[in-house]
Amino acid sequence: MTVDLVYPPGATPLDPDERAGLIPGHIATQGELNEWEQLNIVQGENWARKQRKEILNEGFQRQLHQQLFGETWKWAGEFRKSDKNIGVDWLKIGVELKKLLDDTRYQIEHASYPSDEIAVRFHHRLVAIHPFPNGNGRHARLMADLLVERLGQPRFTWGSRSLVDAGDTRKRYIAALQAADARDMTPLQAFARS
Repeated sequence: MTVDLVYPPGATPLDPDERAGLIPGHIATQGELNEWEQLNIVQGENWARKQRKEILNEGFQRQLHQQLFGETWKWAGEFRKSDKNIGVDWLKIGVELKKLLDDTRYQIEHASYPSDEIAVRFHHRLVAIHPFPNGNGRHARLMADLLVERLGQPRFTWGSRSLVDAGDTRKRYIAALQAADARDMTPLQAFARS
């Protein structure tokens, strides 16, 4: 069975090999896929909240993605193996992720920015690297939540609505990411707490 995927604006389309990695065989529509993924994500979030280990390393990034999407996609937790409409060259994912993790540890150790800004900057760069075939925004938002909580602040609200479906909230999120691409972090920081 083939699922006809409908991508909201700014989403990363899957190639045929990646689509073939869908685990549940009963899914026929985008709505069914969204529901299934959301159940998997809730389980992954519960797992993440119980973790007390270091989160700023590649192993945790992969493990978190696996927990969020492992019941949905065979490739969950594996870096993408092709270039997409967003993200660094797929061969540079490991190097760019290491730079991000090292930079973030430095920012924390030296209090380079307030806690919210460190976490939002981390989120922006992780989305820009786009390490996985899909689920990068959801993964990066949860990582930013985990990071800001470890820095003593409450988790972000990210517009207080679903960002999976096309709509005003998603448009504001994409616009805030684009402003951050242009080095203006203010809209993304405001959106994270809206």
